[in-house]
Amino acid sequence: MRKLIIAGVLLFGIAVKSYAQQAPPDTTYNFGVQDCITYAYVHQHNVKNAALDVTSADYRVKEIIGQGLPQVSGAAGFQDYFKIPTTLIPGEFFNEPGTFIPLKFGVTYQSNLTLNVSQIIFDPNYIIGLQGSKTYKQLYERSYARTKIETNVNVTKAYYQVLVNVEQLTLLNADIDQLKQQRDETVARNKQGFVEKVDVDRITVQYNSLVTMRENTKRLLVLDYQLLKFQMGMPIEHAIILKDKLENIQLNANVADTTADSTVYRNRIEYNLLETEKRLNEYDLKSKKAQYLPKLTANGSYSASYQNNSFSDLYSTNYPSGFVGLSLNIPIFSGGQHLNQVRQSKITVLKSQNDLDDMKNTVNLQINSARVSYINGLQTLNDQKKNRDLAMEVLRVSKIKYEQGVGSSIEVTQAQTALQDADNSYIQGLYDALVSKVDLDQAYGRIQ
Repeated sequence: MRKLIIAGVLLFGIAVKSYAQQAPPDTTYNFGVQDCITYAYVHQHNVKNAALDVTSADYRVKEIIGQGLPQVSGAAGFQDYFKIPTTLIPGEFFNEPGTFIPLKFGVTYQSNLTLNVSQIIFDPNYIIGLQGSKTYKQLYERSYARTKIETNVNVTKAYYQVLVNVEQLTLLNADIDQLKQQRDETVARNKQGFVEKVDVDRITVQYNSLVTMRENTKRLLVLDYQLLKFQMGMPIEHAIILKDKLENIQLNANVADTTADSTVYRNRIEYNLLETEKRLNEYDLKSKKAQYLPKLTANGSYSASYQNNSFSDLYSTNYPSGFVGLSLNIPIFSGGQHLNQVRQSKITVLKSQNDLDDMKNTVNLQINSARVSYINGLQTLNDQKKNRDLAMEVLRVSKIKYEQGVGSSIEVTQAQTALQDADNSYIQGLYDALVSKVDLDQAYGRIQ
């Protein structure tokens, strides 16, 4: 019994050790924004599905090509006529006019082996299908590119959101530290009888509000990290450290000075997609028109036929047959179906052209709108930086005046509140400027 217990403990230890070796360790990534984008291109489910669509489109092209290759099929059959069919023959053939003579034709067992071959010689729809196959694949390749661009934008914005909230948390910590120092000094002066209890309460209220705001920001920051990992296709349980800093992000006004020429819309994947769709619609129109043309097909067949009343001798004798030939299908009248199909396809092509023209105007409008938003965002951000510096100076002066007895605690409290408002406006202006830069790059088609 003792040996069994020891053996069991050893086996359990081995199993635990094996599991520990197989269990995935905690994964931590140290990523810049470009690293996050590269990771998303591999792991984000929308990008992966778009890549699978490209592969599927490639198989579809091969399927179309295969339709023009020889088509070979085989068939096999076996029949056991336990009741041989009866045929009635007029009695005149047997000098019995006015009657029918029942006769049985055939044998009990029959079997057939058939090989059929067909080859398209001329089919306009097949030719047009070959011409449009590359365009069909291009449609999915461009859809894949669009998905990557959308993923790039989403990941970048989520990355910037984390950076901005980290900056907000830094500012809150600085404000809390200086407010705590101020509160401690006020409490000490209150004990000495230099300030009233209401001054202590007033600054304590501000301090508690900032602490609460910091805790809320921490929780939101956790959620922002999770959102970033979601946009990247990264498991939530993995840890990520952002190595890019806000000060390394260039927010230059000159990136909005680029004049949009008349062909800038060609840099946009949305326009390229519409172009591809139009070409596919034009191929569809050609296919509809090709229905008026004849179709020529070569075909052949070879059959081996076995018949016998004895099952054991069924395959002893073969009665083969075979043929080769041509099949020409000439459309003559379809009740106007083909004509109306052509008319519908023409309308679809016209709508595609209208969509292209509208996309040109849409791109130009988006560029102008993004440029204005970016310039306004930079101006607002610069103003908020100045306002924050001024608010810090006002708070500094208010503290000095209060300590020297020539100012009131209310002035200090108001200055502190003004600094918090300036911090919040600065954080919002920072995020808006970063997002508007991403939107500007996307509008110009710089994100590929």
